[in-house]
Amino acid sequence: MSFERIASFLPSSTEILYELGAGDQIVGVTHECNYPSDAKTKPTVVNCTFGSDEMSSKQIDQKMIELLRSGGDIYAIDENKLRRGRPDLIIAQGTCEVCAPFTKEINRAVSILDYKPSVLVIDPHDLEGILATVIQISEKVGRISHGRVIVMSLQDRIDGIKTRTVEKKNKNCSAENSNRNNPRVLCLEWLDPFFAAGHWVPEMVEIAGGVNGLSSRAQPSRRVHVQEIADFDPEKIILMPCGFSIERTVKEARFLADSKQWSSLTAVERGEVYAVNANAYFSKPGIRTITGLEILAKIIDPISFADLKLPPNSVSNMKYNLYSRSTLH
Repeated sequence: MSFERIASFLPSSTEILYELGAGDQIVGVTHECNYPSDAKTKPTVVNCTFGSDEMSSKQIDQKMIELLRSGGDIYAIDENKLRRGRPDLIIAQGTCEVCAPFTKEINRAVSILDYKPSVLVIDPHDLEGILATVIQISEKVGRISHGRVIVMSLQDRIDGIKTRTVEKKNKNCSAENSNRNNPRVLCLEWLDPFFAAGHWVPEMVEIAGGVNGLSSRAQPSRRVHVQEIADFDPEKIILMPCGFSIERTVKEARFLADSKQWSSLTAVERGEVYAVNANAYFSKPGIRTITGLEILAKIIDPISFADLKLPPNSVSNMKYNLYSRSTLH
């Protein structure tokens, strides 16, 4: 059965639907569905219950904790728009309770409608899960052949990164007097407090030739203390606050320059701290996550991946930002 009227409760599924050529079938999106640009013309059936644009990382964290403890709503459903859309399929996620509408919102949406739509809950935690999501959605909208073509293309890009990192490792192992280890890499999904990025990010770091630290593949992001970071002493740090652009990340990160413990880290002393466009390439389990893998590869080994072309404004070296502005391309 192919579904014709779709409400997408998370940005990554909206992006996948457009990539599959099913954008015209979307009858509702969330307030964060802004890619491709046509998604912004769709009825917004899900909104955040508080305005986070002018809040700091710490304030957002405190608000989330408050709502989770009290049982308050993080997301609100526009009942009228949802009813008008009359979706026969709702796509939602089970990966993170705070990042996008979760079980509570799904149940509420179903209860609002005077019929029972089909619900697809995607729950990817690694790159394989992300590719599987493309297939799941393509099956629901009757575009399985197109979905397979997309997945093959994405897998080719992943394999291309893997091949280069393996070749580099083999070359280093065979070269005389060469025993250089892969760099220790820390990806931070939140800055105040610090959260080490989990789910698909540790796998991406390893594929790109880095040694991941303080978080585990396919496991949730976790809060870390600055002393844990100091003990790991990363050689490269990538700042990727969930849902943030580079500009907002740079602004948020300025307080770090006042921390002696932060400033003494090897990565900071060497100017190997980078801000990336997390909102586009890291926070969402969608097709552009593979571009995120390529971004990490170029950060971790800019020589081996010198020919890799990255999207504009996708990564910036923070030593010029606390610093001025420098971008890898």
